[in-house]
Amino acid sequence: MSLIIEERDSGIVTLTLNQPELRNPISDPEMIDALEETMRRLDQDLEVRVVILTGAGSAFSSGGNLNKMGENGGLSDKLPAKTRRNYRYGIQRLPTLFEALEVPVIAAINGPAIGAGCDLTCMCDVRIASEKAVFAESFVKLGIVPGDGGAWLLPRIVGFSKACEMALTGEAIKADEALRIGLVSKVVAPEDLMKEARAIAEKIAANPVHAVRMTKRLLREASRNSLQTILEMSAAMQALGHSTADHREAVAAMLGKRQPTFTGE
Repeated sequence: MSLIIEERDSGIVTLTLNQPELRNPISDPEMIDALEETMRRLDQDLEVRVVILTGAGSAFSSGGNLNKMGENGGLSDKLPAKTRRNYRYGIQRLPTLFEALEVPVIAAINGPAIGAGCDLTCMCDVRIASEKAVFAESFVKLGIVPGDGGAWLLPRIVGFSKACEMALTGEAIKADEALRIGLVSKVVAPEDLMKEARAIAEKIAANPVHAVRMTKRLLREASRNSLQTILEMSAAMQALGHSTADHREAVAAMLGKRQPTFTGE
């Protein structure tokens, strides 16, 4: 059985985490390897305009594999120095991976997103939630901390105070609360989740691929760089955008009051 189901349709790729019997944990090396290989391959393919990430079964992702925690092993080792390396070369590869991606990623959150599963949604660019989704930064409930970068990710999305409340209490919030605090941008009925994610993906995919990817890069870089640095990067990327055939086609189509035809050139 494939850990990730991949479906491609007109430049939109849907990836489904496929361990529903375990509620789609992402902490095991096999799943991390599969996500990394898949996402890097899709990022390099300019035919891929958008990726939609969701979970099989009732959960988006339970985060860590509870069966392998505590005395059962998992990322923890008897030697703390090895535990550090297990995190660094294990689950911490995921935030680094998603931060480097240029292809836009939409999280279609079909159910609970718990612990590292909540943080995985934060690694994505757009988050759409089913009414059945719940979110929890629940590491403290297990006597551990967000080892996957959640302490960096979550405050940048919901603000410091709300991130502290979620991380220090470990309590779950429902989809409507996630919408109110900006953790997700839409909440829809369960049966409409993939349709809504697809609709957003199609709107992104309709735009020139280089402009989309460079815009995403700028948005990511803006979270950690100065205004002057982003202005310089924007000017450089704008020079690239002006040189594309898609830019010329977009201008001609707008002036001609017609739909553009983009080629990725």
